[in-house]
Amino acid sequence: MDKNICFLNSNDGSGLLAFGGGEIRSLKRTGAIDAMSEFITKNKGLYVFLCLSYDLKNEIENLSSNNVDLTAFPDLVMWCPECVVDIKNHDLVIVQGENNDQNLNFARQFLKSQVDSSIDKKEITFESRITKEVYLKKVNDLKRHIQRGDIYEINFCQEYFSQDIDIDCIKGIYFNVNETTKAPFSSYFKFGDFEIFCGSPERFIQKNDGRLIAQPIKGTARRAKKPTEDEELKRLLKLDPKERAENIMIVDLMRNDLSKIAKKRSVQVDELCEIYSFETVHQMISTVSCVPKEGLSFTEILKATFPMGSMTGAPKYRAMELIEEYEDFKRGLYSGSIGYISPNGDFDFNVVIRTMIYNARLKTLSCSVGSAITINSIAEKEYEECGYKIQKIIDGICR
Repeated sequence: MDKNICFLNSNDGSGLLAFGGGEIRSLKRTGAIDAMSEFITKNKGLYVFLCLSYDLKNEIENLSSNNVDLTAFPDLVMWCPECVVDIKNHDLVIVQGENNDQNLNFARQFLKSQVDSSIDKKEITFESRITKEVYLKKVNDLKRHIQRGDIYEINFCQEYFSQDIDIDCIKGIYFNVNETTKAPFSSYFKFGDFEIFCGSPERFIQKNDGRLIAQPIKGTARRAKKPTEDEELKRLLKLDPKERAENIMIVDLMRNDLSKIAKKRSVQVDELCEIYSFETVHQMISTVSCVPKEGLSFTEILKATFPMGSMTGAPKYRAMELIEEYEDFKRGLYSGSIGYISPNGDFDFNVVIRTMIYNARLKTLSCSVGSAITINSIAEKEYEECGYKIQKIIDGICR
């Protein structure tokens, strides 16, 4: 498949599949947000797909990103696709582009790859950029920042990577990852030198029927094979004071972000610290919503809410400064967002986690993972949490 492709897969028989030509731009420079606004305006009334790098934060705030950059991913990718197929209950409807057999057959063949039993797991070896010893020290150093009152919570991440990987060795990775995770905000994006294999369970922000909805995740527990043990892990997550504190702090941050752009008294918490079970983990999820002020553009909403608090910490600005200081890789697309703006101006964007990013030119494959650090965090347990998160993804593709 040599076309640009974006597949936003809800794993419930619905999703959007975009492919073909159409105007596509990738930017790695200042002025990306202004360029995004112009691109969206130019293509008003059409589907626009976006990849938003975490490093767009540098345009929203006075920040920088100077760590090792293995993937060289653009700060922003914008695409108005030649063809968009809406998938509902496994039925295909072309909603942008030529309604012809060629486009429908391409969509059918792409989706058929999901159940292609000939896709094998690959021989890929991942290295961690940080040793366990260094990781534990950094977590404890970050806890000292919390003790001093610099921050209340921070999302601290590490990168796993593989180099000298040929594209022929990794075809089918997305379908293998998706078979493992079956996440509701899964996505696959192929363009230029890049392929993205995303198994995200988390929504960043959605606009639908005049309301903005954010669904931050904070709080993770592993799944168990035995149903009784699995239910006990779920119950313990629900009651865990540390996990609840993590979640509630991010809910408060998200309420504050939304209040900047919301009509008065419209911000509300629809769901607090509920437990959702996915194929590989249990997650604690809250839902915060508001009615936005009249006439707000997508980029104005983005400036108020990006990056998402679940991937930074609180207060957000200071947490992002410390992320740059303590992490040893440039996040790039990881902890950014992939999503779309529909012709009527509604939109839906995920949080890029549980994701592999491949650069065919550099022959690099990157997969990052993190956890929230609070005053009650135990460094060893945070390391273990990162371990089972990353292992589930790696197990999905490696022998």
